[in-house]
Amino acid sequence: MDTPNFILYYWYMFKVYKKMKNTLLSCTGFQWDNGNNTKNWLKHQVTSAECEEIFFNQPLIVGEDNRHSLLEARFYVLGKTEQHRRLFLVCTVRNNLIRVISARDMSKKEREVYCNAENNA
Repeated sequence: MDTPNFILYYWYMFKVYKKMKNTLLSCTGFQWDNGNNTKNWLKHQVTSAECEEIFFNQPLIVGEDNRHSLLEARFYVLGKTEQHRRLFLVCTVRNNLIRVISARDMSKKEREVYCNAENNA
């Protein structure tokens, strides 16, 4: 990628990232589905409270999950709980409410990305 395209790409990615993060941060609460809430606990021992906590701690890394839904915008989120547990979430926004679809501990690669963001904050 030549220099002008490189700069334009990162400028575009910054704008997209900022829009996604603002979408999530402008939400007024959370919407919980009993099936997903139970699934997250049974499969990964992640509580709904832990999922909510990551949106109030920094850094919060947000990306668009284009591959898994054609019907609604989905986001992936890397964040940490009050006890510094690092979580990976997939969520969507419905009626200004964050709806968590899936939650688990970060993978090794995700932890590396997150630690890099923490060190550069």
